[in-house]
Amino acid sequence: MEKTIRLDKYLADSGHGTRSEVKKWIRAGRVFVDGQPARSADLKIIPGTSRVFLDEEEILPQEEFVYYLLNKPAGCITATEDRSARTVLDLLPPSRRNLFPVGRLDKDTVGLLLITDDGQLAHSLLSPRKHVAKTYYVEYTGILTEQDMFRLASGLDIGDDRPTAPAEVRTAGPGAVFLTITEGRFHQVKRMISAVGCEVIYLKRIRMGRLTLPDDLPEGSWRKIEKGDIV
Repeated sequence: MEKTIRLDKYLADSGHGTRSEVKKWIRAGRVFVDGQPARSADLKIIPGTSRVFLDEEEILPQEEFVYYLLNKPAGCITATEDRSARTVLDLLPPSRRNLFPVGRLDKDTVGLLLITDDGQLAHSLLSPRKHVAKTYYVEYTGILTEQDMFRLASGLDIGDDRPTAPAEVRTAGPGAVFLTITEGRFHQVKRMISAVGCEVIYLKRIRMGRLTLPDDLPEGSWRKIEKGDIV
């Protein structure tokens, strides 16, 4: 049996006004379903089968979930709202969806951030049991020795109740490394680098699971992606 939905909910969910506004448009004769004027807000329609028009614009079914890949800039906080600071959601187009960032990047950290309304996918990506890899480009001050690299790769004490999980470390040039971790502890990368006597001066996430930050996506810009790009 095909799924049905109330006409006023269908229009409101598509971002075309509130439920009360939609009801006014229906009463005014501005809404048509399958070529006929809609008579009631509670008319049941079949998304993807019924053709719904507001004036002369066809209103297409809303996607079940949406996914945005954002290149987060510095100075922007990873939150859904804030009274004083710009959030990552402020960088996206206006939406009636309950979007949220998957995980978080510090205010001064830049790079790949997934934003969605798919709670199940977010839980899967953030679950410690899934061991989703996250790769960062790290610039630091100080001297990072081979022994320090070994400690980072093997797991080390950063002041928590247990050492960090094994990581992957690759040199990225003088004063820089690529660091891949599978955990998401508070300020983890900065604390790991600090634990070997160095200090992070620039931090950029470039990969999360299958997602890689595109080279042609400037900071502060976003790209809509599909679920298949993520899992």
